Amino acid sequence: MSKTPRDRSPTPASGNRRSRRAEAAGAKCDKPVIIHGEIPSREVLLEFIADNPDRASKREIAKAFGLKGDARVELKEVLRALESDGLVQKDRKSLKRPGALPPVTVLDITTRDKDGELIGRPAEWNEELGVAPAVAIRQSSADRAKGKAPVGGLGDRVLAKIFASKDRAGPAYTARIIKIIDRHRDALLGVVREMPGGGARLMPIERRGEEMQISPNDLGEAKDGDLVEVEIARTGRLGLTKARVLTVIGSVASEKAISMIAIHAHGIPHIFPQSVIAEADEAKHATMSHREDWRDVPLITIDPHDAKDHDDAVYAERDPSPDNPDGVIVTVAIADVSWYVRPKSALDREALKRGNSVYFPDRVVPMLPERISNDLCSLREGVDRPALAVRMTFSKEGRKAGHTFHRVMMKSAAKLSYQQAQAAIDGKPDDKAGPLLEPILKPLWHAYEVLKRGRDRRQPLELDMPERKIILKPDGTVDRVHVPERLDAHKLIEEMMIQANVAAAETLEKKRQPLVYRVHDAPKLSKQEALREFLATIGLTLAKGAGLRSNSFNGILAKALDTPHQTMVNEMVLRSQSQAIYSPENIGHFGLNLLKYAHFTSPIRRYADLIVHRALVGSLGLGEGGITPEEEAALDDIAAEISTFERRAMAAERDTINRLIAHHLAGRIGDEFDGQISGVTKAGLFVTLPQFGADGFVPVSTLGRDYYIYDEAHQALSGEKTGLGYRLGDSIQVRLVEAVPLAGALRFEMLSEGRAMPVATRSFHKAGRRGASRKPGTRPNRPRR
Repeated sequence: MSKTPRDRSPTPASGNRRSRRAEAAGAKCDKPVIIHGEIPSREVLLEFIADNPDRASKREIAKAFGLKGDARVELKEVLRALESDGLVQKDRKSLKRPGALPPVTVLDITTRDKDGELIGRPAEWNEELGVAPAVAIRQSSADRAKGKAPVGGLGDRVLAKIFASKDRAGPAYTARIIKIIDRHRDALLGVVREMPGGGARLMPIERRGEEMQISPNDLGEAKDGDLVEVEIARTGRLGLTKARVLTVIGSVASEKAISMIAIHAHGIPHIFPQSVIAEADEAKHATMSHREDWRDVPLITIDPHDAKDHDDAVYAERDPSPDNPDGVIVTVAIADVSWYVRPKSALDREALKRGNSVYFPDRVVPMLPERISNDLCSLREGVDRPALAVRMTFSKEGRKAGHTFHRVMMKSAAKLSYQQAQAAIDGKPDDKAGPLLEPILKPLWHAYEVLKRGRDRRQPLELDMPERKIILKPDGTVDRVHVPERLDAHKLIEEMMIQANVAAAETLEKKRQPLVYRVHDAPKLSKQEALREFLATIGLTLAKGAGLRSNSFNGILAKALDTPHQTMVNEMVLRSQSQAIYSPENIGHFGLNLLKYAHFTSPIRRYADLIVHRALVGSLGLGEGGITPEEEAALDDIAAEISTFERRAMAAERDTINRLIAHHLAGRIGDEFDGQISGVTKAGLFVTLPQFGADGFVPVSTLGRDYYIYDEAHQALSGEKTGLGYRLGDSIQVRLVEAVPLAGALRFEMLSEGRAMPVATRSFHKAGRRGASRKPGTRPNRPRR
């Protein structure tokens, strides 16, 4: 009977005997020598952890190597050092090699190893996952000599291709640099606070940043309240680190200062080079070359009331064909950005550098200059505009019977807000929407009902995660936090855009045209299992097997509806999902339950859509502005870059909201709030204030005099003596005890008594009253589709 790989792996004792026999025979042995009862080397420990994931707790490792007494204490120190270096991470009580990084990641090069090789760590990392893994930067001397690969250095921020390391004794990953994003990122960001006796302090803007001292000679032109870049001037064993001001960015008291902090902290390009502005200003209106005249088609735009650009328009009608009784034809027209933004142009280079527009409560950092995004490519009411349009035919059951793409010249018949369109359908039309009700709006809503039948049959993932919008006062401070009502008008536009995106992917695949898909992988097995364990604690079950589909999760969400667990279950299902990315390889879209999907409908604000437009123009022979062979060859790198830039934008948007809310609540220290536990770690509880959408932290050390136990399966902290504790999703009351606006950090004190918890199991981690008190972190956002 053949043995499994685990069966073939020698135990430390058998490996020891094997090594001795090999040495006695004078033979070469590729296994390290292991002496039973002595502390194994880092290499041996890492190999054992990788080969024995099911018995890699500290106790199991000590037992396997025959360690007792002081040797066990020394083993703990070695394992702690491996964890600190990012070579292993905790998974309940066991250790494992770090979880997978994205195939392309932004790295900050922070140090060198003993051989002088560069070591980087992910620029964006969720601290709840432990220490960010180390990544060895591989730079071939031959490639460097030929100029084939960018050369990185200490302090650089780079975009890198990630590979799993085969060297178990070294970092968990290796990387090849794709491009240098920013050279020598030694500069730190902070805010100057002048001191009464002269000089100043640098207040950090990062949650884990440190306060620094700036001498009068090192202040330059910086004044109190200025956001500045500094370099470390000197560090010592005593006192604060000394810093020197390099650049004054601007005053944090000025308008839009909070979003500016995020823009600089995440390295988001926000100033268009003069060459890009000039190219946009010189752009001429599109001609009728290779275009159909659709200016009589009554397409309308439906957008937020404050939208400045309008890149999609819709129209629907009944299908007159007798072969499709009660069927509908849905037309979606999208601004023809590919006509104006050509490959290799200054506009194109800058758009790729940005990847997407970034949306803050107080500003937008656009992917394209306003001349393009808000003028030439905005489908303005009553104005001729070029567009790529798709006409889609659906049966009365919502099944798509066919579609065709067209390059057109259109003229929007009307511009409506979501609220205007919905009010008209609900019987309260205003003067503008009233005349459109019968000829345009009612056919659109009828078509949506048809499409909804197909959606209901498809069953995409239906998470109930309300999205909050921050409303600002004229001075840029927070007025209120608003949860916009989810209207059928929103769902109508969303479903029509999804169908247009599917049609684009299907057409390009049929033409065998390389493209960038929007893909969303199924949840990883480890996340499925974690969710399954959690659901079991509240009496719900999730089917096992590789064939898990989105409707499996919908069944769970439906069972949790209108129960005390509803929010908690939605949160845990969200956490189990993979991140949607762009890729030239199609694996489908799990969340939408679609086999083929590509972003086509927002080329003004997403580079991926621009690539798809060019691919359609080229493959369908629709005139100028098609995709080039060079672009096709670079799709792997382009997809990786824009996926990374999307994550960068999400992090910057999230940080800005956290800072704005912290500013808003800074004057309410001591106030009591209703909250909900949104995350549980052995260090404490993450708490959301639903009224504000704010996230804060309750350190475990402040929960009381009990000794708290972390129960990962139940997502709970339980008191060892009392059996009382707190669980994910619990409604609680907290008092605000600290707000750090520049870092977007809030700290709370728990006011609610704990409730009875399930009996602790052996898988629990003890957090204890002496558990580390940590600053608030972040929760996962609703995944972008």
